[in-house]
Amino acid sequence: MENQQWKYSQKAEDSWQVLRMQSEFIKGFDELSELSPCISVFGSARTKKDDKYYNEAIKLSELIVKSGYGVITGGGPGIMEAGNLGAYNKGGKSIGIQIELPFEASANEYIDKLVSCRYFFTRKVFFLKYSQAFVAFPGGFGTLDELFETITLVQTGHMRMVPIVLVGKKYWKGMVKWIKETMLVDGKISEKDLNLFKVVDTAEEAMAYILSKSDENKTNF
Repeated sequence: MENQQWKYSQKAEDSWQVLRMQSEFIKGFDELSELSPCISVFGSARTKKDDKYYNEAIKLSELIVKSGYGVITGGGPGIMEAGNLGAYNKGGKSIGIQIELPFEASANEYIDKLVSCRYFFTRKVFFLKYSQAFVAFPGGFGTLDELFETITLVQTGHMRMVPIVLVGKKYWKGMVKWIKETMLVDGKISEKDLNLFKVVDTAEEAMAYILSKSDENKTNF
């Protein structure tokens, strides 16, 4: 009897969860559907304001706006704040797609459109659907999650080809070395997969690469 009650309760909870997911997708698509082309900026929420990458993220977002794009970030502090601040400085579209976390601060103050998500996977769908390029600054597990999901979707043909840029050669060199000397050597990826992303050091280099690929990222996800 107890087992049957548990199954009934679990089934009801699953049904409500599906409805919550559906509602989150509908709300997000509705709020973001009229966006002009944007570029996503990823990176650590722990990056301090005196960090060189914080300032590079501001500079990059200013260049993004000057090039006619809006900026999408995760809406939080650190690199996300810097990305939104750069867009704000130049009067461009500054979007935050925030995840609900008990330990993370509220959205930064430089956002003109905020979408709040309960689920990580719905949030990533919004990033992928509404961005024409992706830039990853130094970050932790969350940044790697967003970065590698984007690379995987492009690699497998489940997403259009878009520019993917990693800023900070010193920070990313260990990962890139492992990709080349372990993943590639062991046959887990192909040589052409190394061209799915570009590693640079400056905001100017990142923007130049994105613009050089601009003809490849005009189709919607």
